[in-house]
Amino acid sequence: METIYAVASGLAPAGVAIIRVSGAAALLTYKNLTHRPVPLPRKATFGSFRDPGTRALLDKGMALYFPAPASFTGEDVMEYHLHGGAATVKGFLDVLSRQPECRLAQPGEFTRRAFENGKMDLTAAEAVADLVAAETEAQRTQALEQLAGHLARLYEGWAERLQKILAHQEAEIEFPDEDMPAGVAAGLTPEIGKLLSEIRAHLDDGHRGERLRNGVLIAIVGAPNAGKSSLLNALARRDAAIVSEEAGTTRDIVEVHLDLGGYPVILADTAGLRDAAGKVEAEGIRRAKKIAGAADIKLVLFDGTGAPDAETRKLVDDGAIVVATKADLKNFAAPEKALPVSSVSGTGMDALLKALTEKVSGLFGKKAGPSLTRERHRAALQETAAALERSLAAGLPELAAEDLRLSLRALGQITGRVHVEALLDRIFKDFCIGK
Repeated sequence: METIYAVASGLAPAGVAIIRVSGAAALLTYKNLTHRPVPLPRKATFGSFRDPGTRALLDKGMALYFPAPASFTGEDVMEYHLHGGAATVKGFLDVLSRQPECRLAQPGEFTRRAFENGKMDLTAAEAVADLVAAETEAQRTQALEQLAGHLARLYEGWAERLQKILAHQEAEIEFPDEDMPAGVAAGLTPEIGKLLSEIRAHLDDGHRGERLRNGVLIAIVGAPNAGKSSLLNALARRDAAIVSEEAGTTRDIVEVHLDLGGYPVILADTAGLRDAAGKVEAEGIRRAKKIAGAADIKLVLFDGTGAPDAETRKLVDDGAIVVATKADLKNFAAPEKALPVSSVSGTGMDALLKALTEKVSGLFGKKAGPSLTRERHRAALQETAAALERSLAAGLPELAAEDLRLSLRALGQITGRVHVEALLDRIFKDFCIGK
């Protein structure tokens, strides 16, 4: 297998750049770059790095050696800690590209090798990507828990129980004339039912983990000039949307990502709800209604200086927070149960943020165990549950055993116990280079 290399730190320029090399030729790159003996494992070694061909100085920095199998990938790994200038990094990578059996790593290839070498299961590999992408405290905590194996232990525990059930089922089929305890297969029904109930309960989580990973969608809806774009800008604390007295300024969805009480939030400004003046605005209104229907929470805005409009009233439901805008104006009058807010003076903004944070926090509820974090997990568990249901309804023990095998195979896809090449490609393609 070829030796791979890539920048494992942030983009240049930076104070320090880390270049990771993994594979059988990792140590050879150190010898060629330094003409020095192999460094001691896990001990930082300072020195000069030179182009093996010209002996020109590339940089002075540190090298760390992680011998197989006690490394991130399970292979020999060298890490070069250099000055983080763009030219320095490029020059070093160019030299590595000319080393025998070395090539630039593909996205996610270091983590994929860690999985293939038994250093982690697929849920932990996915957690690495989630941890790198985490923008809020709640996302970071969820990724760390998954990386620690909380989710994998749950699924592997179910798999062990399934293996035991399947073994008993197949024993009765394969050895009907042996001295087997009576009613073995019949006694498996309660065990299958119990496992099925646990999987269903795990699936019935309101998509908590996926919502935390992807962000809570909050749609700001209301009539034209109700103050939607102004409120978006006030919450984002920057000019993310164009604000104008001209009605219908917002035609498309404007999204802003926020950290709200540690939870990731996607705040979406939408077109004003009215009889459209043209085809473009009509499309914007259609999209506004669509995102309002898909949103986890709606901020329904009414202009506090006028009468509440009928179109906006239709969007008020249990998932909505009703807001009356322009509370700084003299003729302001808030509708019943509406929070008075002014994006200009800041009136009511603290109360609105508190209400939003409580609403977002309520979507997650009390955590009873590790959460599903990806649609891939959910689909595999749904397939597992469906196969278990079929096994309970099967008229023949052979059919029941086959459905049990299918359920075990579907469950194994989550942690990677069932090797599917296309599955691996789908998981690792979204990683960044160097991970």
